[in-house]
Amino acid sequence: MWTDILEFFRGMGFMQMGADFLGAGWQQLVMLFVSFFLLYLAIKKQYEPLLLLPIAFGMLLTNLPGANMFHSELWSAFLDPSSPAYHSYGAILKEGGLLDVLYIGVKAGVYPCLIFIGVGAMTDFGPLIANPKSLLLGAAAQIGIFITFLCANAMGFTEAQAGSIGIIGGADGPTSIFLTSKLAPELLGPIAIAAYSYMALVPVIQPPIMRLLTTKKERAIKMKQLRAVSKTEKIIFPIMVTTIVALILPDAAPLIGCLMLGNLMKECGVVDRLSKTAQNELMNIVVIFLGLSVGATATGASFLNWQTLMILAMGIVAFGIGSGGGVLLAKLMNVFSKEKINPLIGSAGVSAVPMAARVSQQVGQEENPGNFLLMHAMGPNVAGVIGSAVAAGILLTMLG
Repeated sequence: MWTDILEFFRGMGFMQMGADFLGAGWQQLVMLFVSFFLLYLAIKKQYEPLLLLPIAFGMLLTNLPGANMFHSELWSAFLDPSSPAYHSYGAILKEGGLLDVLYIGVKAGVYPCLIFIGVGAMTDFGPLIANPKSLLLGAAAQIGIFITFLCANAMGFTEAQAGSIGIIGGADGPTSIFLTSKLAPELLGPIAIAAYSYMALVPVIQPPIMRLLTTKKERAIKMKQLRAVSKTEKIIFPIMVTTIVALILPDAAPLIGCLMLGNLMKECGVVDRLSKTAQNELMNIVVIFLGLSVGATATGASFLNWQTLMILAMGIVAFGIGSGGGVLLAKLMNVFSKEKINPLIGSAGVSAVPMAARVSQQVGQEENPGNFLLMHAMGPNVAGVIGSAVAAGILLTMLG
């Protein structure tokens, strides 16, 4: 009896953490406090709570000693070409915990694609169709991805790791997860948390950059109302984009195809039940699974190191360069265009929909209360979603 009681106490997480405090114990303790802080940001500050809350709770679960819900050693064997378990889900299903099984959806690229179906079903591409020039602004905002890729590679990261770090600049969480799970799964935790954190901090990061790169006169520019877009145009657009992008860049087809499928379901008007399911039930279920499994990768060993701090620093640089790239291209376009573009909408070329567009509207109204830039900014904003997926396809083609 006393032996059983002793074994019970030895099996407690407190005892395991204390016994190995100088090893992994202190890392687990730190990560528990990090998860508590992220939960505070999600609940109290409401920073991207739909994803930050499950990510933080997944981080909490994976760092509870003795819970055995996620086994990083199984995934190390999965990625090791010399291991019998190389690229085999058999060991994961047999020996893994709950979070290991859920993580298969991340590793296989299923969750990000399903989320893109929901994003497409909630997205109106009308402003982009009405003003095709905004596609250029969305493309310009992806410059941060490639500049950061070059810088990260020069700093000692492998090309695959550098590409995964660079994609943070697109401010697109699902795309960052999709690409990183293919190229550098060992960095998935820090990159996913950085991507979603910077998405949540768009209202803090972007306005100083926008004001620095524009004059008061430029920020007050009024733009003409966009033309009405027909239903036929909205139906043809997703079919055309999918076909063209997939033929040019097949590696981008999973993300672009799912995004445009969701949008086609919304715009065609004949599958309202499917469209509503994609926007609500499907999206919500997948977000829970994605957040928990991504948070599970943020173990102490993978997160508490200088590499993670470098990723966080380079991620915000990538995001800043992307925001500035769109603004600067808009200013350049004004040199050659009779109809002036408010450069503020260029910063919305990052993929944080619709938050980046709202920030453009907010900063524009500070200079001119009668200025309504939201719909104009939505053009580059939804173009940024396409642009980040295309950029991920380019990196995957080059480095995968």
